[in-house]
Amino acid sequence: MYNLLKPILFAFRPEKAHHITVALWKMALNIPLIGAMMKGYFRVQDPKLKRELFGLSFDNPVGLAAGFDKDGKYYDAMSELGFGFVEIGTVTPLGQDGNPQPRLFRVKPDKGLINRMGFNNEGVDALVERLKNKKKVNCIVGGNIGKNKLTPNADAVSDYSICFEKLYDYVDYFVVNVSSPNTPNLRELQDKKPLTALLNTLQNQNKAKPIQKPILLKIAPDLTDTQLLDIIDIIRETGTAGLIATNTTIDRSHLSLSTAEIEAIGNGGVSGTPVKDRSTEVIRFLHKNSNGEIPIIGVGGIDSPEAALEKLDAGASLIQVYSGMVYYGPTLIKDINKAILKRTR
Repeated sequence: MYNLLKPILFAFRPEKAHHITVALWKMALNIPLIGAMMKGYFRVQDPKLKRELFGLSFDNPVGLAAGFDKDGKYYDAMSELGFGFVEIGTVTPLGQDGNPQPRLFRVKPDKGLINRMGFNNEGVDALVERLKNKKKVNCIVGGNIGKNKLTPNADAVSDYSICFEKLYDYVDYFVVNVSSPNTPNLRELQDKKPLTALLNTLQNQNKAKPIQKPILLKIAPDLTDTQLLDIIDIIRETGTAGLIATNTTIDRSHLSLSTAEIEAIGNGGVSGTPVKDRSTEVIRFLHKNSNGEIPIIGVGGIDSPEAALEKLDAGASLIQVYSGMVYYGPTLIKDINKAILKRTR
């Protein structure tokens, strides 16, 4: 079915196609017989798929990466595609428009995307209002938090603290996003001193709660080995629960586009197949150099069941997809889970 729809969707700009796709999916779910059939079609249920991590129980190891549902509008519908967990956000304290459109581009020859969305979202208060009345979903829900564009890095800790405090009652885990290339100077927060201070502040907030929730750090694929070793030290020092590796890359060297085509697109992070190998390298490096002590969620270029297995083999405990669904379709989640099950038999 998706192969029939894809040429139509690809006739629209990517951001418009995104909204059309979600609207069609939600519409299908609301048609009684079709909705029931769809829910049963995508979900793969087997005890062998279950994972216990961060003190949470995941029905399966395949999640939806942040960025797809920034405002908590679609997580219930997306959970029906068979995900074991859904990550919403990135959310900031105040709503912001993000960068001007167009800001999302397909790189069809390479099965990639380039985005410079810029943390467009309606703000944490709007997200909380939606989550207060959230429908029962069959998966874990995570909250990805960031800082507003106009907040200077010197005051960034406050933005993350606000999001953590307001979202605490409504999500199962948190992700600290300091690795998007689309908010000016944000990646500077990955440096050892500011990152340690940020994570320590959030951990202190967490420890003051009656029940602590897992806090993870999402990192860029463009870090050097030295920086990755620093990340391992920071995770251990701050007691952060784990890592998400990786965000989008600013490296364009793997794209088949001409220089003129790349320049016409402009700035933005590359996701999808072009980041696959680097993301896997980062996961493998982190897993090896932490002696497997730090749980890792692998994301970046998972465009097939085989790519998902590569991430797991490299040391990821869970995985996330987003761009891969644009090219492969929504059965990607089902096919990955079936591939994982096949290995266990």
